[in-house]
Amino acid sequence: MTDHVRDLASVQDATERLLTAAAKLDNAAVTEPSRLPGWSRGHVLAHLARNADALVNVLEGRPMYVSAKARDADIERDAPRPLAAQLADVRDSATRFQELRAVPADWSRTVELRNGVTDSASRVPFRRWAEVELHHVDLGIGYELEDLPAEFSEREIDFLADRFAGHPGVPPTRLTDGTRAWSTGRAPEADRGAGAARITVTGSPAGLLGWLAGRRDGSGLTVEGGPLPSLPPL
Repeated sequence: MTDHVRDLASVQDATERLLTAAAKLDNAAVTEPSRLPGWSRGHVLAHLARNADALVNVLEGRPMYVSAKARDADIERDAPRPLAAQLADVRDSATRFQELRAVPADWSRTVELRNGVTDSASRVPFRRWAEVELHHVDLGIGYELEDLPAEFSEREIDFLADRFAGHPGVPPTRLTDGTRAWSTGRAPEADRGAGAARITVTGSPAGLLGWLAGRRDGSGLTVEGGPLPSLPPL
């Protein structure tokens, strides 16, 4: 069962790591490209702040964002700000998110995120943890997928493998780091008539996570049974 209290503590730790690292930047560095196409580091920081507020909305029963257009407009509005304003916003919004741990609530209730996606309230802190960790990597300031906490990497691989499970465009695929294994894509039974072989993808946790999360092209992975599957965008 998801431990939302423990995950909230992990979110706080990850946020402090990101803020400490980002504080070493300067205003010019904030305007430089991040690792996400079309986004500067300022866009990434602005998104992190607005995402924290959006998840507060979710947990308080409001729509996550007013609209997709408003979400994008808010990020564009906030992206050009100087470093000090960016860091203050990330920290203040993170504090608002953390304050929810003190509010009595049914963490087993179902909440609605973007695009009609629903989940248990107890899993929202882990979703926020993923935002902070992966976007820290996206800033391109020395924090790599290999630096992610082992617990986070394993759980995020599990989360993403489950997200693609049953997807008609992803063939039956087994993922393994040599110790653990995950399954994703169509069920093998669905391809029996076509005689399709199950694909096995082997790599390090960082390599598997990078491929699943769209942060790496999978060139460092070993693939057996067919070509590396093409994954749909997250």
